Amino acid sequence: MFVPITTQPQKDNPYALEVPEIEKKRAGLDSQLRLWVVCLEHNNDAYERSYYLEPSAKMGSFSMPFVKRIQGLKIEAIKARKSQGVKRN
Repeated sequence: MFVPITTQPQKDNPYALEVPEIEKKRAGLDSQLRLWVVCLEHNNDAYERSYYLEPSAKMGSFSMPFVKRIQGLKIEAIKARKSQGVKRN
């Protein structure tokens, strides 16, 4: 399950978190862009056919405290029946 990251402002979305600059740097994302993690949807993706994961690609990661915030918000969205899956393959 992957939650999307967008440059589209999410001011009316209670299930979105803006990505702090330090987290963008950790994850290797463009620190000049404002980014949001959107917990209203998630991509269902088969690992072996995923175009998100490339074996030789450089990947950063978010800190565990930020990941826990994303998980908590995703759980809230699921409990409120606001989360929808999008099949990707």
